[in-house]
Amino acid sequence: MEYTVQKLGKLAGISTRTLRYYDEIGILKPARINSSGYRIYGQKEVDRLQQILFYRELGVSLKNIKDIILSPSFDRVEALKQHHIRLLEKKKQLETLIINVEKSIAMSEGRVKMSDQEKFEGFKQKLIDENEEKYGKEVREKYGDEVVDKSNAHLKNMSKEDYERIQTLSVQIDEALTEAFKTGDPAGSMGQKVAELHKQWISLCWGHYNKEAHAGVAQMYVDDERFTLYYDKEQPGRAEFLRDAILIYTGMSK
Repeated sequence: MEYTVQKLGKLAGISTRTLRYYDEIGILKPARINSSGYRIYGQKEVDRLQQILFYRELGVSLKNIKDIILSPSFDRVEALKQHHIRLLEKKKQLETLIINVEKSIAMSEGRVKMSDQEKFEGFKQKLIDENEEKYGKEVREKYGDEVVDKSNAHLKNMSKEDYERIQTLSVQIDEALTEAFKTGDPAGSMGQKVAELHKQWISLCWGHYNKEAHAGVAQMYVDDERFTLYYDKEQPGRAEFLRDAILIYTGMSK
């Protein structure tokens, strides 16, 4: 079956403007243009749009989606299997949050008691799931399943105070990095302040500290474009600056 832009947009629940934009950036081209100048989409394009929307639902950027689905090695069936796994993980996390909300309501009504740790279970699980989805494969390959599983268990059992401290440190690191980057000197006092804050953050997340591992993570910020994009979102070069500051701080700079 074939679809016009309007019919495909209605079928998929997206705007015709979105479909035209996908055409412009080359992520979803129509099968053909008919004699009246209308874009016409076939079954192949419908299947590709489904893949795009799956990836978008999982928070993948359009640039990365394009790289994935246009790759010669792209396997649609394998991609669907991975979507299924990730959506089940997302479902589990949402169910945890729903239970958390229900218990909070019951506590407010005086029907049950709820510990401070329980109040944050859903949010900590969400953080774990997001980290696994974005970086799990690379981190597990680099440090091994045992290290990552231990870190996840530590985060899940973290106290309310430590969890809040992690959130505060994340903001402080970003603010300090912005100011330190302006100096252009990762070895300076401001650059080393960022490295110290990052040490505190990573120590809380892992439950322990190792300077070699700290340096390895810093290098990953430059080697993995997803980390680089995160730190360079405000200004290009911040990921390298942070890497250099941490390598100096840990004594691992060459």
